Amino acid sequence: MVLLLGLLLTLCGAPSLCLEEDTSFLLDGDIRHLAVDSNTVYIATEEKLYQLNHDLTPVHSLTLRGVLNPDTEDFYRVPAAADWNATFRVNILLLFDQSVISCGVIDRACGYCEILDLNNISNILHKENFQVGPARRSSASVAFLVTLKKNQPRSDSYILTAIQQDGSGEEKCPSDSGTVNLHNTEDTSDARILSLNEWSGKHTFQSKENVEFVDGFQINSIIYLLANVPPDAQNNQVRLFWLEDNLKENDTLESLRLATLILSDGGDGSRLLASSVVPDDVPLLWSGVFSVDGGQANTQLLLFDIILLRQSNMTSVLAMRQNSWMVFFIGTGDGQLIKLAVDRNYHTTCPRVLYMSNQDRRVFPRMHLDPVDHKHVYVPFQNEMKRVAVAKCSTHTNVQEWWTAQDPYCVWCVSKGSCTFEDDCEDSHWLSIPDVFQQKLISHKVVEDGTGQLTLNIQTHVNVSKETRFACQFSTTSGELCSRDGLPPQFPQCTCILSKQTVPPEGLLVTVKMRLGSTSLTEQLQLMNCSDMSGPPTRVLCQQCIKAGCEWSNSGCSWANERLLDVITSFLL
Repeated sequence: MVLLLGLLLTLCGAPSLCLEEDTSFLLDGDIRHLAVDSNTVYIATEEKLYQLNHDLTPVHSLTLRGVLNPDTEDFYRVPAAADWNATFRVNILLLFDQSVISCGVIDRACGYCEILDLNNISNILHKENFQVGPARRSSASVAFLVTLKKNQPRSDSYILTAIQQDGSGEEKCPSDSGTVNLHNTEDTSDARILSLNEWSGKHTFQSKENVEFVDGFQINSIIYLLANVPPDAQNNQVRLFWLEDNLKENDTLESLRLATLILSDGGDGSRLLASSVVPDDVPLLWSGVFSVDGGQANTQLLLFDIILLRQSNMTSVLAMRQNSWMVFFIGTGDGQLIKLAVDRNYHTTCPRVLYMSNQDRRVFPRMHLDPVDHKHVYVPFQNEMKRVAVAKCSTHTNVQEWWTAQDPYCVWCVSKGSCTFEDDCEDSHWLSIPDVFQQKLISHKVVEDGTGQLTLNIQTHVNVSKETRFACQFSTTSGELCSRDGLPPQFPQCTCILSKQTVPPEGLLVTVKMRLGSTSLTEQLQLMNCSDMSGPPTRVLCQQCIKAGCEWSNSGCSWANERLLDVITSFLL
């Protein structure tokens, strides 16, 4: 049993309006399946298959219909103008090698598959009457490619299908398919393409429960499946299945294990709606959108094992890595695309709305990153594909706005004096946000050496692409602050030496100006006399003490001791 616990965060801040150019493509029908290649997007609707460039300009489209050839008892594609009624409903759309695999059912017939040319979907490379995937449109099933190293050093690719079982016992088309199956992807001496693998049929996993599969993926040698089970089977409905590539033909399906995922406040109605793996090697991180009440009014985004976001009506999620940050793109039932950035300590920034549909249309459960420029997300709506920029860097017009946005996709380009994507900064001299979330651009700490001498330590929370000139200046309304120079500025820190008499009981407003090359950073600090911050030890007083750059202990607020300077510096870094 796996327990998901976490921290709760509510939406904050105003939506970020979409000011940069996005593109879209309208389809004749609702989106059913989506696949993305290195520079091509493939979309299946109820009756058509589309091939688009990565910017969503159309390349090819064809009608998904076929008729039975009475001479060969095989299906073939007919022209769009032909008189027929048989619709080929796609239940599986996969990209493999240089081909597109499209499988489903045709009216008044059993399963049917086509293998199409990856560059031109109008070219049929192979067709086969075989049931791959579910026989019903309403079936909650998943299909994806897996690689098994059963014949080292060569690896074999298979189509893994996990199918929601009807349970009625009235099968129109007899099939050897079970709940979890493996299908071939190439001809063998005794089996055709797409047929059940010879050892899959012998060791097919069967489920007595009406398992509703949501997602599946392979990480290294482990294959994962995520599904919902009926409420009366367990108190909680969400289950994780996994299989191991044991390098033996008859062991992979037999290795299937399962665990129940428990939401900390989920109750009996918990359901998984969408999921996405965070790109990384170790550790494996997985994110999911969960319904707490069984519907979409109360949904949560969870990172295994932290709750990141509670927002009503979440329907999809795409997880990405950007430097040390994780970035989640969240689709909602009313047509919003929300971005949430999470640092390595699992601290979240304020969610931002990247796009908002004016028609309140539900976002399809599966989104993809544009593999060409890595700067756009494909967001599928009911009958429209939207290509939305992952960040609106150009809307931040100065350094302070750029830093406040805490967007890991955006850097401040020193040569341009503007906020851009990193690879759009031509001379590669840029500033980026730090590896972990920071509340302020500049933080400070006041340290006493035991003789009454105070040292103000300043640190700026930015990263730089390369070494640059670094300088600091301290001032107050009455002039210079420092009684004498401290250590020479060394990025990202600088110091100022002052005396206790410099800080009056009411505090002192200090302006700190830092220069990184031609870029200036300015921040105002309120220095307080730490010894004067007294009162009963309370949480509020503790927070005020630390915020003032002082040290808090059981005895109250005081100046930090110089012997702790190294520890403090390490903490600031």
